[in-house]
Amino acid sequence: MLTKVFRMVMLGAPASGKGTISKRIVEKFNFVHISPGDMLRLNVLHKTELGKKAKQFMDAGKLVPDDIVMKCVLSRITEVGNKSWMLDGFPRTLVQAERLNASEPLHAVINLEVPHDVIIERVKGRWIHLPSGRVYNVGFNDPKVPGKDDITGEDLVQRDDDKPEVVAQRLQVYEEMLRPVLEYYQKQELITNFRGRTTAEIWPQVEQFLVEKTKAAVAKRL
Repeated sequence: MLTKVFRMVMLGAPASGKGTISKRIVEKFNFVHISPGDMLRLNVLHKTELGKKAKQFMDAGKLVPDDIVMKCVLSRITEVGNKSWMLDGFPRTLVQAERLNASEPLHAVINLEVPHDVIIERVKGRWIHLPSGRVYNVGFNDPKVPGKDDITGEDLVQRDDDKPEVVAQRLQVYEEMLRPVLEYYQKQELITNFRGRTTAEIWPQVEQFLVEKTKAAVAKRL
């Protein structure tokens, strides 16, 4: 467990394994996991003032403006207090990256690089229980009964945006959108890329990197 605050960002394309890697980082290093997307949805659910503003854009199929997202993120970081934290899938724009840096300078940025063909294959096998949001993956996290939710026994479905051609387009859009952010962190010498086809291949690299990085950060502040 760290004795000093460590601030980091986890980036990666949809279905690159961010969720699994993030969970392991939280368990191993006791970081607080911060997901701006989840936070926005919670604000919308609880009908906060911020949530009401965000919902107007979400309902219209538009991106939530940087100002609203940053307020949400910085508010959560303030709540975390004197604990190490990890932002999951954020920032997504250069403006967000610059504002985050001005308020909360980072110690590290981890970027997961998984080949597109692997991601598309993963998503092809993804089935969802819509009422709960539970996700299953054929060959990785199979439901006990094919096509049925483990808890309710209700039907599982595949989302239209999980079709291979749609996923390929989403990956292209993601890369174009994130390129300025990755370049920004590259210039600051903050980003480390981890390449692999499976979480089992990538995780040991990430774990060793963070063991060394967190020790160095603590030693620097002592």
